[in-house]
Amino acid sequence: MNRAVYEITGSDAESFLQGLITNDIARLDQGLVYAAILTPQGKYLADFFLLRHGEAILLDVDATLAPGLAQRLTMYKLRADVTIALSDLKVSRGTGPAPKGALPDPRHPDLGWRHYGEAEGDDGTDFDAIRVAHCIPETGIELTPDTFILEAGFEHLSGVEFRKGCYVGQEVTARMKHKTELRKGLRTIHIDGTAPVGTAITANGKPAGTLFTQSGNRAIAYLRFDRATGQMQAGDATVTTD
Repeated sequence: MNRAVYEITGSDAESFLQGLITNDIARLDQGLVYAAILTPQGKYLADFFLLRHGEAILLDVDATLAPGLAQRLTMYKLRADVTIALSDLKVSRGTGPAPKGALPDPRHPDLGWRHYGEAEGDDGTDFDAIRVAHCIPETGIELTPDTFILEAGFEHLSGVEFRKGCYVGQEVTARMKHKTELRKGLRTIHIDGTAPVGTAITANGKPAGTLFTQSGNRAIAYLRFDRATGQMQAGDATVTTD
């Protein structure tokens, strides 16, 4: 687990974030908040966790996305009273006994807890198995720059709030929620055999999706729902929907 933690401070910190993220900053009063920042076209840029830490708001993000995210936040802050600084806090997580100060992962109860302090890493839990069982996407695997967050299941992960005010990419996200039926998205599938992440899935010789994380005989796949029926192929593996 390679994470970066930023401290966001200043009198405008909450209002600043509220105008950018997919979730409602008011949920910080309840614990960890899972959210994303999108392009104006509604596509994924980064997903992260937010929490209160004294006078600061901590932002916990995949380290590979951290520099770009910090640059974008800095671009948006303009004259707002907001400071964005890299913290030396580390992230640990697990599903066993939680250390003091740990917070439940808001995406799903089976994902256990996250803790911010001096320790880093996890307790050996097979998080891929949990993610596959509940179709929970991971940064850089299922979540890529082409992702629309509703197709990635953010609504079920408590990662988007439709009753808050505007944020970057909100119009596209709201339109997908209220005016269209999703024709593509992530699903957990059965798989007989193995294939690398990114393997194309075909149905009757036609493109039907892409295979992602696999655990045992199940996997997460991005599917075209109109074609994802019956037996399909992913390389040498056979896949079927639940």
